[in-house]
Amino acid sequence: MIRKIIEIDEEKCNGCGLCAKACHEGAIAIVDGKARLMRDDFCDGLGDCLPVCPMDAIRFTRREAAAYDEKAVQRHKQKKSACSGFSCPGSALQSFTPKEENDDVPVPSCLRQFPVQIKLLPPNAPYFDGADLLIAADCTAYAYGSFHRDFIRGRITLIGCPKLDDVDYANKLTEIFRNNDIKSITLTRMTVPCCGGMESAIKRAIEASGKEIPFEAAVISPDGSIIEKRK
Repeated sequence: MIRKIIEIDEEKCNGCGLCAKACHEGAIAIVDGKARLMRDDFCDGLGDCLPVCPMDAIRFTRREAAAYDEKAVQRHKQKKSACSGFSCPGSALQSFTPKEENDDVPVPSCLRQFPVQIKLLPPNAPYFDGADLLIAADCTAYAYGSFHRDFIRGRITLIGCPKLDDVDYANKLTEIFRNNDIKSITLTRMTVPCCGGMESAIKRAIEASGKEIPFEAAVISPDGSIIEKRK
């Protein structure tokens, strides 16, 4: 059927999530840092999401679309009842102060924010501004024993694996670098060739951001040795 339904301009979208929160039907979700209409039959066409968008990225259009299905929406809400707001707890933004070293705590965490997956992080998260970034190939945290102490401490952490995620991180990283005052970037990567994709994405994102950001890479072997540090 032809009906009124929302349309999201991903070029304008800044991934703030306000539209997803305003959509009580759960039709909108943040995917790879952008708002997306997930199901036509969840959109009632009333447009509660339009006025909350700070980027004017949402508008009405008329096109072929499945009819609004209130029963399907209710089933979706019940299924997601364990989640709060517009996202599940696993992807909710959190900020916290790392624990001080204490003899009673053998390995204190130095993590300063959550989530940490590059795919889940919105480019405008408040903790990015003025931050030193650690961008880590996820295997490095398992290989290098003192990872929290030597790399996470004092930095905002982003992790990923270009081989497993099968995405080009350059676009997301460009948004983060361009929209925030990033002080420095440290990459931890493994010696394996696929980790070269992470380093390449960072360098391309720095160039595309139009900024000069200090960058250093630490190459780690599977046995936990730092093979090389380079800028």
